[in-house]
Amino acid sequence: MGGVVHFEIPADDQKRARKFYQEALGWQIEPVPGMDYSMVITTAMDDAGQPVSAGAINGGMMAREGQITSPVITVDVPDINATLKSVEELGGSVVVPKNEIPGMGYTAYFKDPEGNVLGLWENLPAEGEQRQGA
Repeated sequence: MGGVVHFEIPADDQKRARKFYQEALGWQIEPVPGMDYSMVITTAMDDAGQPVSAGAINGGMMAREGQITSPVITVDVPDINATLKSVEELGGSVVVPKNEIPGMGYTAYFKDPEGNVLGLWENLPAEGEQRQGA
């Protein structure tokens, strides 16, 4: 079962959006160096960067563009390519194909048959582990 592991908020004015969420909800929002992206911290994390509260997730903020125009929930899957194939077989479509986030994993976006856009996340294989087709 793919669990919800992340959310993303697109914004027309990221500075305005950061200020709003920081002041309205007390979130910590940190720009990622070298990327047009900010990490949104909504809950305490352990040394590995994972939420310490069960069921809690953190997220991100980026420019509103393309088909990513509304908040997106991101689901953890073991194999993005296999999941995107299933999405298409079931009447959905690929919005953004699989992309690597160096040192972390892979991401992709799809649209379900109802027109909702969701994100997918696949962790990099553990040290010494090989995945076919990655």
